[in-house]
Amino acid sequence: MKIATPARSIVLATALFATAITAGPGATAQESYTLTPENLKARLWFQDAKFGMFIHWGVYSVLGDGEWIMETRPIKRTDYAKMPAFFNPVKFDPAAWVALAKTAGMKYITITSKHHDGFAMFDSRLTDWNVVARTPYAKDVIGMLAAECHKQGIKLFLYHSQLDWHSLDYFPRGRTGHHTGRPDSGNWDAYLNFMDAQLRELLTNYGEIGGIWFDGMWDKPDAEWHLTRTYELIHQLQPRAMVGSNHHKNPFPGEDFQMFEKDLPGQHTTGFNPEQSVSALPLETAETMNNSWGFNLTDEHYKSPAELIRYLVRAAGLNANFLLNVGPMPNGEIQPEFVQRLTEVGRWTKQYGDSIYGTRGGPVAGGPWGVTTQRGSTVYVHVLDWNQPVLALAGIPRPVRSARLLRDGGSVEFSMLKGGLVLKLPEPQSEEVDRVIVLELEAAK
Repeated sequence: MKIATPARSIVLATALFATAITAGPGATAQESYTLTPENLKARLWFQDAKFGMFIHWGVYSVLGDGEWIMETRPIKRTDYAKMPAFFNPVKFDPAAWVALAKTAGMKYITITSKHHDGFAMFDSRLTDWNVVARTPYAKDVIGMLAAECHKQGIKLFLYHSQLDWHSLDYFPRGRTGHHTGRPDSGNWDAYLNFMDAQLRELLTNYGEIGGIWFDGMWDKPDAEWHLTRTYELIHQLQPRAMVGSNHHKNPFPGEDFQMFEKDLPGQHTTGFNPEQSVSALPLETAETMNNSWGFNLTDEHYKSPAELIRYLVRAAGLNANFLLNVGPMPNGEIQPEFVQRLTEVGRWTKQYGDSIYGTRGGPVAGGPWGVTTQRGSTVYVHVLDWNQPVLALAGIPRPVRSARLLRDGGSVEFSMLKGGLVLKLPEPQSEEVDRVIVLELEAAK
């Protein structure tokens, strides 16, 4: 096999991504989707990035019971309209948020521009149901964060809910939003026009946006969502912006990455993704640090730094990014339990980041023992849970020239057998989360 030149790599990747897009049921999708060079570069960057920060933040944080409280309590639309008056995040420091993401080793941030309550966390001129017009804070949160992301060199993606419990035009109702006190009437086309107009604002007023992270189409999966129009609008306004949707189905034409909610690609442990297979598009898995997306005062089910690191590594081994969530407090601070964990994960990424950034899923299928990642002729063996002195790996594509520990460069004994490799594993260090062994393969011919 010949090593592809960069130009040839782009051609090959274009063909690969193009074949990954198929129309799905229940929504109109583009008949054809032409992948532009700008979009392809964005996809390749996204696959290299591997680690991002998810931020769920809105007026719902005031009640400290998650982002779904309007639905779960439930709260009528007229009562919920009082919420913004209590949202005054005077300790919001966008520079500190971005710096924390970078400290953790994250390469991009995805924040809620509008969640299911319909409240815009940006200065929308289309409605006064927004953070500038309705809160005592009266500042454009998305604008402030976007400016800081551009300044510190981190990409900004925007979560945008297609579902809207506030809008009078979001009708007929879907699976949710039946207890908001809205009249049983509305103009669905007017709502979609409004949604597209808000997307135009977001993609026009805040500089370069990495992509749009849609959520909520699952509320009305068989509705006419005009995806063709919406996706074309996004790609026309910002050709490098990537489109993804948390609809829990296989990707539709016009979508640039596939996401899996609270599951690694190909796994079905949560019930969110039963209709999804793993496509050839860039992949991402989104997960919480405790059990909540939005700020939850009583949720103390925090995952340990080791658990988070192992999830990051397993995602990389499955060729996916890890989008790890924080739910800031209503005063604008990210709670200390999150900061502490992100700081500890950052220590790991600083030392071991080469084994995930810029890699793709490795040649050896993962298992309980761990996963592999690969960059060129370098294969990283991530030993996450293996107490035996040797590890046999099948599927190494070429002879191995050398094996060493990433932590200190120490050599690792190995032997090549027909169809595989046997590694003699060094003892793990105390509290070592991931023994990373670097294999240098012979060059491809």
